[in-house]
Amino acid sequence: MKIAVASEDRRVFQHFGHTPEFSVFDIEDERICGMQVVPTGESGHGALAGLLTGLGVSTLLCGGIGGGAIEALGKAGITVVGGVSGDVVEAVGDYLMNRLDVDPDFRCAHHHDGDSHTCGEHGCGDHSCGAH
Repeated sequence: MKIAVASEDRRVFQHFGHTPEFSVFDIEDERICGMQVVPTGESGHGALAGLLTGLGVSTLLCGGIGGGAIEALGKAGITVVGGVSGDVVEAVGDYLMNRLDVDPDFRCAHHHDGDSHTCGEHGCGDHSCGAH
């Protein structure tokens, strides 16, 4: 099994669609047995689902993520766990031990009322992307 984490500098990145990289973990017998960092390049929301599918990822851990991305990942057979923060290794370990603490209001709503902004402009690390 492979678990990917939207990441930057070994921390969970808080806006899936702009994640600079994925930390991809190989899991065997509910244990981490390897990790690689895969840059996303210029990939947008739709291409990220294809990138993860190509890597054989079955589960994604991330911070904020929008409904369209969740739908695209679901169609690709990838389970999404949003509202995650902190160190990527600790997040995956906690996920495997069923003790991962997540923000239940993790959905991003970035294009509303004609206003477009990025996650970092409103403190996504502190609360839900959709909570303004």
